[in-house]
Amino acid sequence: MKKGIITTIAILGSLALIAFVLMKNKKENQEKIDIVAATNSSVLVKAAEIKTEEISFDFNANGTFEPTQELTFSAEKSGKIVKVLAKEGDVVRVGQVLAIMRGDAINVNAENANSVYQNALMDYNRFENAYKTGGVTKQQLDQARIAMINAKSNLSQANINVGDTRIKAPINGVINKKFIEVGSMISSMPATALYEIVNVSKLKLNVTVNESQVANLKVGTPINVVTNVYPDKTFNGKITFIAAKADASLNFPIEIEISNNANNDLKAGMYGTAKFESKQQTQKIMIAPRSAFVGSVSGNQVFVNENGIAVLKKVTAGRIIGDKVEILDGLKDGDVVITTGQINLTNGSKIEIIK
Repeated sequence: MKKGIITTIAILGSLALIAFVLMKNKKENQEKIDIVAATNSSVLVKAAEIKTEEISFDFNANGTFEPTQELTFSAEKSGKIVKVLAKEGDVVRVGQVLAIMRGDAINVNAENANSVYQNALMDYNRFENAYKTGGVTKQQLDQARIAMINAKSNLSQANINVGDTRIKAPINGVINKKFIEVGSMISSMPATALYEIVNVSKLKLNVTVNESQVANLKVGTPINVVTNVYPDKTFNGKITFIAAKADASLNFPIEIEISNNANNDLKAGMYGTAKFESKQQTQKIMIAPRSAFVGSVSGNQVFVNENGIAVLKKVTAGRIIGDKVEILDGLKDGDVVITTGQINLTNGSKIEIIK
């Protein structure tokens, strides 16, 4: 009996000891969790100091060169190619014969049309002389004149058809692709592609600029253009188009026309850089990183670090200069603005600035 009581007391003592140890460990773990939680309650962010700097309003914009004229032209008549006179890489001029199509039947039709016209012309001249002496009536003379005019129209169309057998370049440029060979059968319905001609004597460079940059640009303004392919050469261009409406990214498309050099060194598809030089002198202005703005620059809100607390402030933004924004009001030199991590912040959040 006594042995059973002793055993029971020993078991209860062991359970009590285990419970004490567990409670102690739980308390120690909770203290550690509380310490970690206290440490992690601050939001990790990056920040930058507001400064007044000397800023140049010159800027560059990159784009791709495109030809001012590019044309893939097709057959106007159906037939068989008997001569190909131009190949890829050839420089051609407007009206230059590039290929000749078989035109036996067309030539015969032109000869017949010419014969009909000559007969109609002689008949008209004969009726005109006879009308002067009263040999024919005015109605007969008019009918002869109409017949002569119709025959002349038919002859003109026949001559056009003959001309169409000689395929000519519709624009100046370089043959970029040739789609026909001697013996090729071409058709006007559906139209057979003949040549692709690209004119690179002038090119256009399409770039985009932001709203503060576009405000100082005008059509006709001269622009210098450079390219990495020819680092020692500068090409002269001018603005030929400024979009009246911004694109989806709130930038404005600009088109710059560039005159190629005598060797046509610039090729369509190359990358180019337009160098926009501002008439404004270098100015001292207060700037903030563009990344400091909550949402977008137009929102005019930034978080400022005040003794480890993120304070949301309303500012007045000015011009955008690359990755920087002019600050007109709301901040002062030395203020520290949050540049990353704003998505995790609310007004009054504790912050820890990391490098």
